[in-house]
Amino acid sequence: MGFELRRRLLDHQDLLHLDAEAGTIRFAGQRALLIDAVAMGLLRKYLVENFGQTAARTVLTQFGFAQGWRMAEAMQSEFKWENDDQWRLAGTRINALEGLFGVEPGGNAALSDQGLTLLACYEAEQHLLHFGRSEVAVCWTVCGLKSGYLSRSTGKEIYVLEDRCMGQGHAACHLSGRTREQWGEERAEELFYFEAGRLKECLDVSLHRVTDTLKTVEQTLQKRRRALEIAAPEVDEPLGIVCKSATMRKVVDLARRVARVDSTLLITGESGVGKERVARLVHEESTRAAGPFIAVNCGAITETLLESELFGHARGAFTGATHDRPGLFEAANRGTLLLDEIGEVSTGMQVKLLRALQEREVRRVGENKIRKIDVRILAATNRDLVFGVDGGTFRQDLYYRLKVVELNVPALRERRDDILPLARILLADAALRMGRNIEGFAPEATDQLQTYNWPGNVRELQNAMERCAALARGTRVEMEDLPEDVRRALPVPIVLRGCVRPLDEIQKEYILAALALNDGNQSRTAKELKIGSATL
Repeated sequence: MGFELRRRLLDHQDLLHLDAEAGTIRFAGQRALLIDAVAMGLLRKYLVENFGQTAARTVLTQFGFAQGWRMAEAMQSEFKWENDDQWRLAGTRINALEGLFGVEPGGNAALSDQGLTLLACYEAEQHLLHFGRSEVAVCWTVCGLKSGYLSRSTGKEIYVLEDRCMGQGHAACHLSGRTREQWGEERAEELFYFEAGRLKECLDVSLHRVTDTLKTVEQTLQKRRRALEIAAPEVDEPLGIVCKSATMRKVVDLARRVARVDSTLLITGESGVGKERVARLVHEESTRAAGPFIAVNCGAITETLLESELFGHARGAFTGATHDRPGLFEAANRGTLLLDEIGEVSTGMQVKLLRALQEREVRRVGENKIRKIDVRILAATNRDLVFGVDGGTFRQDLYYRLKVVELNVPALRERRDDILPLARILLADAALRMGRNIEGFAPEATDQLQTYNWPGNVRELQNAMERCAALARGTRVEMEDLPEDVRRALPVPIVLRGCVRPLDEIQKEYILAALALNDGNQSRTAKELKIGSATL
Protein backbone atom coordinates (compact mmCIF):
# COMPACT_ATOMS: atom_id res chain seq x y z
CA MET A 1 0.00 0.00 0.00
CA GLY A 2 1.45 3.38 -1.00
CA PHE A 3 2.03 5.97 1.69
CA GLU A 4 -0.50 8.50 0.35
CA LEU A 5 -3.22 5.85 0.50
CA ARG A 6 -2.11 4.76 3.97
CA ARG A 7 -1.93 8.39 5.13
CA ARG A 8 -5.49 9.02 3.92
CA LEU A 9 -6.68 5.90 5.74
CA LEU A 10 -5.08 7.07 8.99
CA ASP A 11 -8.01 8.69 10.73
CA HIS A 12 -9.67 8.69 14.13
CA GLN A 13 -11.46 5.41 13.43
CA ASP A 14 -8.10 3.66 13.03
CA LEU A 15 -6.40 5.29 15.98
CA LEU A 16 -8.99 6.23 18.59
CA HIS A 17 -10.63 3.66 20.85
CA LEU A 18 -13.02 4.69 23.64
CA ASP A 19 -14.09 2.48 26.55
CA ALA A 20 -16.76 4.33 28.52
CA GLU A 21 -17.16 1.57 31.09
CA ALA A 22 -13.45 1.37 31.91
CA GLY A 23 -13.00 5.11 31.59
CA THR A 24 -10.09 4.80 29.18
CA ILE A 25 -9.16 6.41 25.88
CA ARG A 26 -6.53 4.84 23.67
CA PHE A 27 -4.88 6.63 20.77
CA ALA A 28 -2.50 4.63 18.55
CA GLY A 29 -2.53 1.87 21.13
CA GLN A 30 -1.44 4.07 24.02
CA ARG A 31 -3.63 5.34 26.84
CA ALA A 32 -4.40 9.03 26.22
CA LEU A 33 -6.13 11.89 28.02
CA LEU A 34 -8.38 14.64 26.69
CA ILE A 35 -6.94 17.89 28.03
CA ASP A 36 -8.51 21.26 27.25
CA ALA A 37 -6.28 23.53 25.16
CA VAL A 38 -7.02 26.51 27.42
CA ALA A 39 -5.96 24.46 30.45
CA MET A 40 -2.64 23.80 28.72
CA GLY A 41 -2.42 27.52 28.04
CA LEU A 42 -2.99 28.26 31.74
CA LEU A 43 -0.28 25.76 32.66
CA ARG A 44 2.06 27.54 30.25
CA LYS A 45 1.12 30.88 31.82
CA TYR A 46 1.81 29.52 35.31
CA LEU A 47 5.22 28.15 34.30
CA VAL A 48 6.29 31.42 32.65
CA GLU A 49 5.07 33.64 35.47
CA ASN A 50 6.48 31.52 38.31
CA PHE A 51 9.68 30.07 36.83
CA GLY A 52 10.54 32.41 33.99
CA GLN A 53 10.41 31.94 30.22
CA THR A 54 13.70 30.00 30.00
CA ALA A 55 12.57 27.32 32.46
CA ALA A 56 9.06 27.19 30.97
CA ARG A 57 10.42 26.71 27.45
CA THR A 58 12.78 23.97 28.66
CA VAL A 59 9.99 22.08 30.44
CA LEU A 60 7.57 22.28 27.50
CA THR A 61 10.22 21.42 24.89
CA GLN A 62 11.37 18.32 26.74
CA PHE A 63 7.79 17.33 27.56
CA GLY A 64 6.99 17.54 23.84
CA PHE A 65 10.12 15.55 22.92
CA ALA A 66 9.12 12.70 25.27
CA GLN A 67 5.56 12.72 23.90
CA GLY A 68 6.80 12.61 20.30
CA TRP A 69 9.23 9.79 21.03
CA ARG A 70 6.49 7.73 22.68
CA MET A 71 4.10 8.35 19.77
CA ALA A 72 6.71 7.17 17.26
CA GLU A 73 7.15 3.93 19.20
CA ALA A 74 3.38 3.45 19.40
CA MET A 75 2.97 3.99 15.66
CA GLN A 76 5.72 1.51 14.91
CA SER A 77 4.06 -1.24 16.92
CA GLU A 78 0.46 -0.41 15.93
CA PHE A 79 0.91 -0.46 12.13
CA LYS A 80 2.97 -2.45 9.69
CA TRP A 81 4.85 0.01 7.50
CA GLU A 82 6.39 -0.89 4.15
CA ASN A 83 9.48 1.10 5.07
CA ASP A 84 10.78 3.54 7.71
CA ASP A 85 10.00 6.55 5.48
CA GLN A 86 6.28 5.82 5.77
CA TRP A 87 6.60 5.52 9.53
CA ARG A 88 8.45 8.85 9.67
CA LEU A 89 6.07 10.73 7.37
CA ALA A 90 2.99 9.58 9.32
CA GLY A 91 3.97 11.77 12.27
CA THR A 92 2.45 15.00 10.95
CA ARG A 93 -0.84 13.26 10.14
CA ILE A 94 -0.99 11.88 13.69
CA ASN A 95 -0.32 15.31 15.20
CA ALA A 96 -3.13 16.83 13.10
CA LEU A 97 -5.51 14.09 14.27
CA GLU A 98 -4.52 14.93 17.86
CA GLY A 99 -5.72 18.50 17.26
CA LEU A 100 -2.33 20.12 17.74
CA PHE A 101 -2.29 21.97 14.42
CA GLY A 102 -3.50 21.86 10.83
CA VAL A 103 -1.58 21.61 7.55
CA GLU A 104 -2.17 23.30 4.21
CA PRO A 105 -4.76 21.43 2.10
CA GLY A 106 -2.94 19.58 -0.66
CA GLY A 107 0.40 20.80 0.68
CA ASN A 108 3.39 18.77 1.73
CA ALA A 109 2.62 17.16 5.10
CA ALA A 110 6.18 16.00 5.61
CA LEU A 111 8.97 17.94 7.28
CA SER A 112 11.06 18.14 4.11
CA ASP A 113 14.13 20.20 3.26
CA GLN A 114 11.77 23.13 2.66
CA GLY A 115 10.31 22.72 6.14
CA LEU A 116 6.69 22.32 7.20
CA THR A 117 3.97 24.98 7.40
CA LEU A 118 1.45 24.66 10.23
CA LEU A 119 -1.98 26.27 10.40
CA ALA A 120 -3.89 27.14 13.59
CA CYS A 121 -1.26 25.76 15.95
CA TYR A 122 -2.92 25.53 19.37
CA GLU A 123 0.25 26.54 21.21
CA ALA A 124 0.63 29.83 19.36
CA GLU A 125 -3.05 30.60 19.93
CA GLN A 126 -2.75 30.00 23.68
CA HIS A 127 0.38 32.12 23.97
CA LEU A 128 -1.36 34.99 22.18
CA LEU A 129 -4.39 34.60 24.45
CA HIS A 130 -2.42 34.83 27.68
CA PHE A 131 0.60 36.96 26.76
CA GLY A 132 -0.11 38.72 23.48
CA ARG A 133 2.38 38.94 20.61
CA SER A 134 5.85 37.56 21.35
CA GLU A 135 9.28 38.63 20.17
CA VAL A 136 10.36 34.99 19.80
CA ALA A 137 8.77 31.82 18.39
CA VAL A 138 6.50 30.19 20.98
CA CYS A 139 5.54 26.68 19.75
CA TRP A 140 7.93 25.00 22.14
CA THR A 141 5.89 21.85 22.83
CA VAL A 142 5.20 21.26 19.13
CA CYS A 143 8.90 21.66 18.24
CA GLY A 144 9.80 19.20 20.98
CA LEU A 145 7.13 16.78 19.82
CA LYS A 146 8.27 16.84 16.18
CA SER A 147 11.89 16.48 17.31
CA GLY A 148 11.08 13.44 19.46
CA TYR A 149 9.07 11.71 16.72
CA LEU A 150 11.69 12.28 14.03
CA SER A 151 14.60 11.32 16.30
CA ARG A 152 12.93 7.99 17.15
CA SER A 153 11.73 7.20 13.61
CA THR A 154 14.99 8.13 11.84
CA GLY A 155 17.45 6.85 14.43
CA LYS A 156 19.22 10.24 14.39
CA GLU A 157 19.03 13.23 16.70
CA ILE A 158 16.78 15.66 14.81
CA TYR A 159 16.02 19.07 16.31
CA VAL A 160 13.00 20.97 15.00
CA LEU A 161 12.91 24.77 15.40
CA GLU A 162 10.62 27.54 14.15
CA ASP A 163 11.65 30.30 11.76
CA ARG A 164 8.13 31.78 11.53
CA CYS A 165 5.44 31.71 14.21
CA MET A 166 1.85 32.92 14.58
CA GLY A 167 2.82 33.96 18.10
CA GLN A 168 5.11 36.57 16.52
CA GLY A 169 2.39 37.84 14.23
CA HIS A 170 3.08 35.69 11.15
CA ALA A 171 0.20 34.19 9.18
CA ALA A 172 1.33 30.62 9.92
CA CYS A 173 4.03 28.70 11.75
CA HIS A 174 6.93 27.20 9.82
CA LEU A 175 9.22 24.45 11.15
CA SER A 176 12.61 23.20 10.01
CA GLY A 177 14.34 20.02 11.23
CA ARG A 178 18.09 19.37 11.16
CA THR A 179 20.76 17.51 13.06
CA ARG A 180 22.95 19.38 15.54
CA GLU A 181 25.80 19.44 12.99
CA GLN A 182 23.52 20.83 10.31
CA TRP A 183 22.30 23.61 12.57
CA GLY A 184 25.89 24.48 13.47
CA GLU A 185 26.27 27.72 15.40
CA GLU A 186 23.31 29.35 13.68
CA ARG A 187 20.84 28.57 16.46
CA ALA A 188 22.99 26.72 18.93
CA GLU A 189 21.48 28.60 21.87
CA GLU A 190 18.01 27.17 21.13
CA LEU A 191 19.35 23.61 21.07
CA PHE A 192 20.21 23.93 24.77
CA TYR A 193 16.48 23.58 25.56
CA PHE A 194 16.64 19.93 24.42
CA GLU A 195 19.51 18.91 26.73
CA ALA A 196 18.54 16.71 29.67
CA GLY A 197 20.65 18.58 32.22
CA ARG A 198 19.25 21.88 31.04
CA LEU A 199 15.92 21.28 32.77
CA LYS A 200 17.44 20.79 36.22
CA GLU A 201 19.75 23.76 35.68
CA CYS A 202 16.86 26.06 34.70
CA LEU A 203 14.66 24.91 37.56
CA ASP A 204 17.52 25.34 40.01
CA VAL A 205 18.08 28.89 38.75
CA SER A 206 14.36 29.63 38.97
CA LEU A 207 14.08 28.19 42.48
CA HIS A 208 17.12 30.19 43.60
CA ARG A 209 15.54 33.31 42.10
CA VAL A 210 12.23 32.66 43.88
CA THR A 211 14.06 31.94 47.15
CA ASP A 212 16.12 35.12 46.86
CA THR A 213 12.99 37.13 46.10
CA LEU A 214 11.19 35.69 49.13
CA LYS A 215 14.18 36.43 51.35
CA THR A 216 14.30 40.02 50.09
CA VAL A 217 10.57 40.46 50.68
CA GLU A 218 10.87 38.96 54.15
CA GLN A 219 13.75 41.28 55.04
CA THR A 220 11.80 44.28 53.74
CA LEU A 221 8.75 43.29 55.79
CA GLN A 222 10.88 42.83 58.89
CA LYS A 223 12.45 46.28 58.43
CA ARG A 224 9.03 47.82 57.92
CA ARG A 225 7.64 46.03 60.98
CA ARG A 226 10.52 47.28 63.13
CA ALA A 227 10.11 50.80 61.77
CA LEU A 228 6.38 50.76 62.51
CA GLU A 229 6.91 49.38 66.00
CA ILE A 230 9.19 52.34 66.71
CA ALA A 231 7.04 54.94 64.93
CA ALA A 232 3.58 53.86 66.06
CA PRO A 233 3.69 50.95 68.54
CA GLU A 234 0.06 51.46 69.56
CA VAL A 235 -1.40 51.11 66.07
CA ASP A 236 -3.37 48.05 65.01
CA GLU A 237 -3.14 47.98 61.21
CA PRO A 238 -5.54 45.53 59.48
CA LEU A 239 -4.33 45.33 55.87
CA GLY A 240 -2.89 48.85 55.98
CA ILE A 241 -5.96 50.52 57.52
CA VAL A 242 -5.39 52.70 60.61
CA CYS A 243 -8.49 52.85 62.79
CA LYS A 244 -7.73 54.59 66.08
CA SER A 245 -10.81 56.79 65.72
CA ALA A 246 -14.26 55.49 66.64
CA THR A 247 -15.69 56.35 63.19
CA MET A 248 -13.02 54.35 61.37
CA ARG A 249 -13.38 51.40 63.74
CA LYS A 250 -17.07 51.29 62.80
CA VAL A 251 -16.15 51.25 59.10
CA VAL A 252 -13.69 48.37 59.55
CA ASP A 253 -16.16 46.42 61.68
CA LEU A 254 -18.90 46.84 59.07
CA ALA A 255 -16.50 45.88 56.26
CA ARG A 256 -15.59 42.65 58.05
CA ARG A 257 -19.23 41.77 58.63
CA VAL A 258 -20.17 42.47 55.01
CA ALA A 259 -17.20 40.40 53.81
CA ARG A 260 -18.81 37.22 55.18
CA VAL A 261 -21.75 37.46 52.76
CA ASP A 262 -21.34 37.49 49.00
CA SER A 263 -23.35 40.65 48.31
CA THR A 264 -22.58 43.70 46.18
CA LEU A 265 -21.06 46.60 48.11
CA LEU A 266 -20.98 50.32 47.29
CA ILE A 267 -18.05 52.16 48.94
CA THR A 268 -18.41 55.94 49.05
CA GLY A 269 -16.19 58.73 50.29
CA GLU A 270 -14.05 61.64 49.16
CA SER A 271 -11.08 61.11 46.88
CA GLY A 272 -8.06 59.79 48.73
CA VAL A 273 -9.80 58.44 51.84
CA GLY A 274 -8.75 54.82 51.16
CA LYS A 275 -11.76 53.26 49.45
CA GLU A 276 -9.61 50.70 47.63
CA ARG A 277 -7.95 49.70 50.92
CA VAL A 278 -11.38 49.03 52.39
CA ALA A 279 -12.31 47.01 49.28
CA ARG A 280 -9.17 44.91 49.71
CA LEU A 281 -10.08 44.32 53.35
CA VAL A 282 -13.50 43.04 52.28
CA HIS A 283 -11.86 40.72 49.75
CA GLU A 284 -9.25 39.38 52.19
CA GLU A 285 -11.86 38.72 54.88
CA SER A 286 -14.24 36.95 52.46
CA THR A 287 -14.47 33.36 51.24
CA ARG A 288 -13.00 34.59 47.94
CA ALA A 289 -9.66 35.57 49.51
CA ALA A 290 -7.84 32.82 47.60
CA GLY A 291 -9.11 34.24 44.29
CA PRO A 292 -7.91 37.33 42.43
CA PHE A 293 -8.61 40.91 43.46
CA ILE A 294 -8.77 43.20 40.42
CA ALA A 295 -9.43 46.95 40.52
CA VAL A 296 -10.26 49.03 37.44
CA ASN A 297 -10.63 52.82 37.33
CA CYS A 298 -13.73 53.28 35.17
CA GLY A 299 -13.18 57.02 34.89
CA ALA A 300 -9.76 56.67 33.31
CA ILE A 301 -10.92 54.59 30.29
CA THR A 302 -13.09 55.65 27.36
CA GLU A 303 -16.45 53.91 26.92
CA THR A 304 -15.35 51.80 23.92
CA LEU A 305 -12.17 50.62 25.60
CA LEU A 306 -13.94 50.09 28.93
CA GLU A 307 -16.36 47.60 27.34
CA SER A 308 -13.46 45.62 25.89
CA GLU A 309 -11.53 45.90 29.17
CA LEU A 310 -14.41 44.57 31.26
CA PHE A 311 -16.03 42.05 28.91
CA GLY A 312 -13.11 41.11 26.62
CA HIS A 313 -13.17 40.91 22.84
CA ALA A 314 -12.96 38.41 20.01
CA ARG A 315 -10.26 38.44 17.38
CA GLY A 316 -11.12 40.93 14.62
CA ALA A 317 -13.80 42.70 16.70
CA PHE A 318 -12.13 46.03 15.96
CA THR A 319 -8.90 47.41 14.54
CA GLY A 320 -5.99 46.10 16.58
CA ALA A 321 -7.87 43.11 18.00
CA THR A 322 -5.36 40.55 16.72
CA HIS A 323 -6.39 37.78 19.13
CA ASP A 324 -9.13 36.74 21.54
CA ARG A 325 -8.81 38.43 24.89
CA PRO A 326 -10.77 37.69 28.09
CA GLY A 327 -12.07 40.70 30.03
CA LEU A 328 -11.64 41.61 33.68
CA PHE A 329 -14.93 39.95 34.63
CA GLU A 330 -13.50 36.64 33.43
CA ALA A 331 -10.04 37.36 34.88
CA ALA A 332 -11.60 37.99 38.31
CA ASN A 333 -13.55 34.72 38.25
CA ARG A 334 -14.00 33.30 41.77
CA GLY A 335 -12.53 36.51 43.12
CA THR A 336 -13.44 40.17 43.51
CA LEU A 337 -13.72 42.95 40.94
CA LEU A 338 -13.63 46.57 42.14
CA LEU A 339 -15.26 49.08 39.79
CA ASP A 340 -13.63 52.30 41.00
CA GLU A 341 -15.10 55.68 40.02
CA ILE A 342 -18.35 53.99 38.99
CA GLY A 343 -20.03 57.39 38.85
CA GLU A 344 -17.99 58.26 35.73
CA VAL A 345 -19.46 55.46 33.61
CA SER A 346 -21.66 56.52 30.67
CA THR A 347 -25.36 55.64 30.65
CA GLY A 348 -24.87 53.27 27.71
CA MET A 349 -22.22 51.33 29.58
CA GLN A 350 -24.40 51.32 32.70
CA VAL A 351 -26.98 49.21 30.85
CA LYS A 352 -24.36 46.59 29.98
CA LEU A 353 -23.01 46.56 33.52
CA LEU A 354 -26.50 46.11 34.93
CA ARG A 355 -27.11 43.09 32.71
CA ALA A 356 -23.78 41.52 33.69
CA LEU A 357 -24.57 42.00 37.39
CA GLN A 358 -28.12 40.64 37.12
CA GLU A 359 -27.47 37.70 34.82
CA ARG A 360 -23.98 36.85 36.08
CA GLU A 361 -22.81 36.44 32.49
CA VAL A 362 -20.82 38.41 29.93
CA ARG A 363 -20.41 38.46 26.17
CA ARG A 364 -17.14 39.51 24.61
CA VAL A 365 -17.14 42.33 22.08
CA GLY A 366 -17.60 40.85 18.59
CA GLU A 367 -18.77 37.47 19.90
CA ASN A 368 -22.20 35.86 20.36
CA LYS A 369 -21.18 33.31 22.97
CA ILE A 370 -22.44 33.89 26.53
CA ARG A 371 -19.94 33.17 29.30
CA LYS A 372 -20.97 32.61 32.92
CA ILE A 373 -19.01 34.46 35.59
CA ASP A 374 -18.59 33.95 39.33
CA VAL A 375 -17.39 37.32 40.59
CA ARG A 376 -18.15 39.50 43.58
CA ILE A 377 -18.62 43.12 42.53
CA LEU A 378 -17.53 46.04 44.67
CA ALA A 379 -18.08 49.59 43.43
CA ALA A 380 -16.51 52.81 44.68
CA THR A 381 -17.23 56.48 43.99
CA ASN A 382 -16.46 59.93 45.37
CA ARG A 383 -19.72 61.24 43.90
CA ASP A 384 -23.17 61.32 45.47
CA LEU A 385 -24.96 58.93 43.11
CA VAL A 386 -28.36 60.07 44.41
CA PHE A 387 -27.82 63.40 42.65
CA GLY A 388 -26.81 61.46 39.53
CA VAL A 389 -30.05 59.47 39.68
CA ASP A 390 -32.11 62.65 40.17
CA GLY A 391 -30.27 64.36 37.30
CA GLY A 392 -30.65 61.40 34.93
CA THR A 393 -26.90 60.73 34.59
CA PHE A 394 -26.96 57.52 36.63
CA ARG A 395 -29.49 54.73 36.24
CA GLN A 396 -31.68 54.17 39.28
CA ASP A 397 -31.86 50.39 38.76
CA LEU A 398 -28.06 50.11 38.61
CA TYR A 399 -27.74 52.33 41.69
CA TYR A 400 -29.94 50.04 43.78
CA ARG A 401 -28.25 46.96 42.31
CA LEU A 402 -24.88 48.26 43.50
CA LYS A 403 -26.14 49.61 46.81
CA VAL A 404 -27.08 46.31 48.43
CA VAL A 405 -24.84 47.52 51.25
CA GLU A 406 -23.31 51.01 51.36
CA LEU A 407 -20.13 51.71 53.28
CA ASN A 408 -19.06 55.34 53.68
CA VAL A 409 -15.39 55.99 54.43
CA PRO A 410 -15.10 59.25 56.42
CA ALA A 411 -12.77 62.06 55.42
CA LEU A 412 -9.51 62.38 57.34
CA ARG A 413 -10.66 65.65 58.98
CA GLU A 414 -13.60 63.70 60.45
CA ARG A 415 -11.28 61.21 62.16
CA ARG A 416 -8.52 63.36 63.58
CA ASP A 417 -7.44 60.62 65.99
CA ASP A 418 -6.10 58.76 62.92
CA ILE A 419 -3.97 61.64 61.57
CA LEU A 420 -0.87 61.18 63.76
CA PRO A 421 -0.80 57.34 63.67
CA LEU A 422 -1.21 57.48 59.90
CA ALA A 423 1.46 60.17 59.57
CA ARG A 424 3.92 58.12 61.63
CA ILE A 425 3.33 54.99 59.55
CA LEU A 426 3.58 56.83 56.23
CA LEU A 427 6.72 58.67 57.37
CA ALA A 428 8.31 55.39 58.47
CA ASP A 429 7.48 53.80 55.10
CA ALA A 430 8.91 56.76 53.15
CA ALA A 431 12.06 56.92 55.30
CA LEU A 432 12.60 53.18 54.83
CA ARG A 433 12.33 53.47 51.04
CA MET A 434 14.70 56.44 50.95
CA GLY A 435 17.17 54.97 53.42
CA ARG A 436 16.67 57.89 55.85
CA ASN A 437 16.94 57.63 59.63
CA ILE A 438 13.93 59.65 60.79
CA GLU A 439 12.37 58.84 64.14
CA GLY A 440 9.33 61.13 64.32
CA PHE A 441 8.04 64.70 64.55
CA ALA A 442 8.94 67.79 66.57
CA PRO A 443 6.11 68.93 68.90
CA GLU A 444 5.29 71.96 66.72
CA ALA A 445 5.06 69.77 63.62
CA THR A 446 2.81 67.32 65.46
CA ASP A 447 0.40 70.11 66.46
CA GLN A 448 0.35 71.49 62.93
CA LEU A 449 -0.45 68.09 61.38
CA GLN A 450 -3.55 67.91 63.55
CA THR A 451 -4.48 71.52 62.80
CA TYR A 452 -4.58 71.09 59.01
CA ASN A 453 -7.85 69.94 57.43
CA TRP A 454 -6.29 67.59 54.80
CA PRO A 455 -8.70 68.18 51.87
CA GLY A 456 -6.80 65.54 49.88
CA ASN A 457 -7.21 63.05 52.75
CA VAL A 458 -4.82 60.12 53.18
CA ARG A 459 -3.34 60.54 49.70
CA GLU A 460 -2.34 64.13 50.51
CA LEU A 461 -0.93 63.03 53.87
CA GLN A 462 1.15 60.34 52.16
CA ASN A 463 2.62 62.85 49.71
CA ALA A 464 3.37 65.25 52.60
CA MET A 465 5.21 62.52 54.52
CA GLU A 466 7.32 61.66 51.47
CA ARG A 467 8.28 65.33 51.25
CA CYS A 468 9.17 65.39 54.95
CA ALA A 469 11.28 62.23 54.65
CA ALA A 470 13.17 63.75 51.72
CA LEU A 471 13.75 67.23 53.26
CA ALA A 472 14.24 66.56 56.98
CA ARG A 473 17.72 67.70 58.05
CA GLY A 474 17.88 65.71 61.26
CA THR A 475 16.32 62.61 62.75
CA ARG A 476 12.92 64.23 63.21
CA VAL A 477 10.56 66.31 61.10
CA GLU A 478 10.52 70.00 62.01
CA MET A 479 7.84 72.62 61.31
CA GLU A 480 9.82 73.96 58.34
CA ASP A 481 9.87 70.51 56.69
CA LEU A 482 6.07 70.44 56.32
CA PRO A 483 4.42 71.56 53.06
CA GLU A 484 3.49 75.23 52.94
CA ASP A 485 -0.27 74.58 52.99
CA VAL A 486 0.14 72.58 56.19
CA ARG A 487 2.40 75.20 57.82
CA ARG A 488 -0.06 78.02 57.07
CA ALA A 489 -3.08 76.18 58.51
CA LEU A 490 -4.71 78.04 61.42
CA PRO A 491 -5.99 76.17 64.47
CA VAL A 492 -9.55 74.93 64.35
CA PRO A 493 -11.64 75.51 67.49
CA ILE A 494 -12.32 72.10 69.01
CA VAL A 495 -15.02 71.06 71.47
CA LEU A 496 -13.59 68.38 73.76
CA ARG A 497 -15.76 65.91 75.70
CA GLY A 498 -18.82 68.10 75.41
CA CYS A 499 -17.15 71.06 77.16
CA VAL A 500 -17.46 74.48 75.51
CA ARG A 501 -14.36 76.66 75.94
CA PRO A 502 -14.71 80.41 76.58
CA LEU A 503 -14.77 82.45 73.39
CA ASP A 504 -11.97 84.77 74.50
CA GLU A 505 -9.60 81.79 74.88
CA ILE A 506 -10.35 80.56 71.38
CA GLN A 507 -10.03 84.11 69.99
CA LYS A 508 -6.69 84.65 71.70
CA GLU A 509 -5.25 81.33 70.42
CA TYR A 510 -6.40 82.09 66.89
CA ILE A 511 -4.90 85.60 66.86
CA LEU A 512 -1.59 84.37 68.30
CA ALA A 513 -1.46 81.60 65.65
CA ALA A 514 -2.10 84.17 62.91
CA LEU A 515 0.66 86.39 64.29
CA ALA A 516 3.09 83.48 64.40
CA LEU A 517 2.20 82.61 60.82
CA ASN A 518 3.07 86.18 59.75
CA ASP A 519 6.30 86.24 61.78
CA GLY A 520 4.83 88.80 64.22
CA ASN A 521 3.80 91.33 61.56
CA GLN A 522 0.78 92.98 63.22
CA SER A 523 -0.33 95.08 60.23
CA ARG A 524 -0.43 92.10 57.88
CA THR A 525 -2.18 89.97 60.51
CA ALA A 526 -4.83 92.60 61.14
CA LYS A 527 -5.43 92.96 57.41
CA GLU A 528 -5.83 89.19 56.94
CA LEU A 529 -8.17 88.98 59.95
CA LYS A 530 -10.08 92.00 58.56
CA ILE A 531 -9.86 93.94 61.82
CA GLY A 532 -8.14 97.16 62.77
CA SER A 533 -4.68 97.26 64.33
CA ALA A 534 -6.12 98.75 67.53
CA THR A 535 -8.60 95.86 67.81
CA LEU A 536 -5.75 93.41 67.29
